[in-house]
Amino acid sequence: MLPNDKLNRLNFLAKESKARNLSESEKDEQQILRKEYIEAFKESFKKQLDRIEFTD
Repeated sequence: MLPNDKLNRLNFLAKESKARNLSESEKDEQQILRKEYIEAFKESFKKQLDRIEFTD
């Protein structure tokens, strides 16, 4: 999964975006972190699915 420091930063930016308008650089950073998070989630989920074995 995503390292804790990046996840904490993403959560911080999400909370800040609700309280105020983010600067352009913060918005860009948030988008990059979101993409990294989604990719890490997809990879982790795919690994879990690959380990599933079907039996009759």
